[in-house]
Amino acid sequence: MKNLIRKIKNLILWLLLGLTLSWILSCSPNPNTSNSQMKEVEFWTMQLQPKFTSYFNNVITNFESSHPEVKLRWIDVPWNAMESKILTAVSANTSPDLVNLNPNFASQLASRDSLLILNSLIKSEIVQQYLPKIWSASSIEEQTFGIPWYLTTRVTLYNQDLLTKAGIKAPAKTYQELGEMAKIIKEKTGKYAFFVTFVPGDSGEVLESLVQMGVTLVDQNGKASFNTPEGLEAFKYWVNLYQQKLLPPEVLTQGHSQAIELYQAGETAFLSSSAEFLNTIATNAPTISNVTSASSQITGKTGKKNVAVMNWVIPKNTDIPDLALEFGLFVTNGENQLAFAKEANVLPSNKDAIAKYIKDLEENSEVSALAQARKVSALQLESAEVLVPAMKDLNLLQKAIYENLQQAMLGEKTVEQAVKDAAQLWDNRS
Repeated sequence: MKNLIRKIKNLILWLLLGLTLSWILSCSPNPNTSNSQMKEVEFWTMQLQPKFTSYFNNVITNFESSHPEVKLRWIDVPWNAMESKILTAVSANTSPDLVNLNPNFASQLASRDSLLILNSLIKSEIVQQYLPKIWSASSIEEQTFGIPWYLTTRVTLYNQDLLTKAGIKAPAKTYQELGEMAKIIKEKTGKYAFFVTFVPGDSGEVLESLVQMGVTLVDQNGKASFNTPEGLEAFKYWVNLYQQKLLPPEVLTQGHSQAIELYQAGETAFLSSSAEFLNTIATNAPTISNVTSASSQITGKTGKKNVAVMNWVIPKNTDIPDLALEFGLFVTNGENQLAFAKEANVLPSNKDAIAKYIKDLEENSEVSALAQARKVSALQLESAEVLVPAMKDLNLLQKAIYENLQQAMLGEKTVEQAVKDAAQLWDNRS
């Protein structure tokens, strides 16, 4: 009998032990189940590796540590490959969850209904943390498709030696002064004042100059509104400079890279560029670097200055829009923006971050040309804006204006006809 009782007790004990083990196992995380529950956020940047690999690895670690169920997958795409790569991915329904673009190109995707509209997804108090003019740059008809990230404003780099030889004491601040100086520099030194491209699809500097001169490019209905006295005056400005041989002939065939080459060779007095380009000049042309200083961006009678914006957008076909948005806002919060701006020597779009950035610059006692250029760039941000806002078919608008300007420069049509034809070409586009 005792043996029977002992066996029953042992059986009960083993049953209890089995139940306990089953309960423990059922409550323990299953590696396979855990992996299957992990959510991956794939994001693309433009040509930031390897220079900013350490920065982004730190951002990724910080985000993942507070989101243990999330795995971030970072893919860095070469600058010149991004447009074709993201277009292909969107068409094939294989796009990332978040991608770093600029408003002009992103607007093309937004106009195809390929991007998530963020108006109802982001609280107003978050929107107010960003510079308002910069936030609106990623919108079409008040439909927001992007989150602002870092900014750059052009400065005017100038060759002090060439200006001295031409008897010019201060750099040009306006296009009117630039035109006057172009004649003096050519007469006194045989050099050109500057180079600006009229090649469609390249730099939008000429398009932006029209706005700075007081031209409205399109009206609220998307129709051309530059066939006006202001538009005619702006067209004449560029045509006259070319026909007076005050612009290099290659402006019709070469892109902005030619402006860089000519300045580094000492063949032009002014170069519109970012402050950080001084580092490149120091490497490629140390002699020119030694006589280079920086001034504010050249503008027209409006006083407007342009700013270039980089943003983050969310392709519409993502299956984790909430997480993509959360990471986009994390990357662009004040702390992360300020850290990236200092590391990359760009400007933040977050209000608190830019205030701290400017304060640090003003407290910096460094007197180098680069430090001066950075201060000029940052301080003009307050009045800077995206002069040519995101719009559908912006590339066609630039093409219509540039090609007609070229024809007027070559004497193939009058300036009046060039303005009229450009407007009609835009309005009649299919």
